[in-house]
Amino acid sequence: MLSEDDLHHLRHACTLAARGLGDVSPNPPVGAVLVRDGEVVGAGWHHGAGLPHAEVEALSQAGERARGATAYVSLEPCNHYGRTGPCARALAERGVVRVVFGARDPNARAAGGAEYLRGAGIETVDAGLREAQRLIEAFSVAATSSRPYVALKMAAAVNGAIAARGGSRRWLTGEEARALVRALRIEHDAVMVGAGTVRVDDPQLTVRPAHARRVPYRRVVACERDPIPLDRRVLRADEGVETVILAPRARAAAFAELEQAAHVCYVEGEGERLDLAAALDALKSMGIQSVLCEGGPTLAAGLLARGLVDRLHWLTAPALIAGAQAVPSLAASEELDVSGWCFDEVRALGDDAYLSGRLRTEEECSRD
Repeated sequence: MLSEDDLHHLRHACTLAARGLGDVSPNPPVGAVLVRDGEVVGAGWHHGAGLPHAEVEALSQAGERARGATAYVSLEPCNHYGRTGPCARALAERGVVRVVFGARDPNARAAGGAEYLRGAGIETVDAGLREAQRLIEAFSVAATSSRPYVALKMAAAVNGAIAARGGSRRWLTGEEARALVRALRIEHDAVMVGAGTVRVDDPQLTVRPAHARRVPYRRVVACERDPIPLDRRVLRADEGVETVILAPRARAAAFAELEQAAHVCYVEGEGERLDLAAALDALKSMGIQSVLCEGGPTLAAGLLARGLVDRLHWLTAPALIAGAQAVPSLAASEELDVSGWCFDEVRALGDDAYLSGRLRTEEECSRD
């Protein structure tokens, strides 16, 4: 049974872990806090692949005060040799007597830390903390799948429209919502849109400031039919961000000119259609562990219909875009089944409403 102090220190570790989002890929974000006699004697978080893990940072700060301490770690301490040594062993060797962690490590290669600690006579508690599990959502998908984690962001008016056809381009949501989107971009390895969004809106799709991520950030454009125009802002080299164009291999000849401005990744598929699952697999092979999709509606509906979206970020603005001129937020699709979605975060962002949800597992759905 966890005490209120246990939960307080474990949530502190999660807060520290969140500081690594956007910097640690392909590793998970991890935070650690060491407490002895009610006092925090060491704390740290993982800053990037190849750098010391959170537990090692906390142990280094604690020094001799680590002996007899309780370690609170957002993720189960690793039990393998990679670029660094196993954290479970480091905790045991430094005399930690109790370890409380927030989520189990989904990576079979690194897991087993809890068993090692128990075998060393150290009290070990798996807290199953929601905040800790949310932190490693992207890592969990990337570690157990051939594709990257996919988060879908959509913004719509109250009636579900995202824009007016042929209308002037303007912000639909307010500044607080746009700040959230900028933060989401920093947390993901790539941002992806459909070719239609690039043609109509001409977005930059950059992270501001440009140095906000330790890990290289990439822009991805899914093109199924024709290449995007060469004057689009996503193709500007001076942004210092690589752009990846996903295109059907059958259309390679049409995309030859675009290869001078961007990395064109040809994907096998059925004829001239872009196989979205194969396209995501290709991104994973490039080292992209997480993708934030920002539309448009056809790409979003295609990903949802094929079960390729892991988390949905939905923003609703207090506005109406009515009539036949309204562009719907999701293209109509008989394949689109949203019955399995649950929203675990609902809050106001200025004048806008924000909902965040995920697709439930079969086990979770069976309990309903």
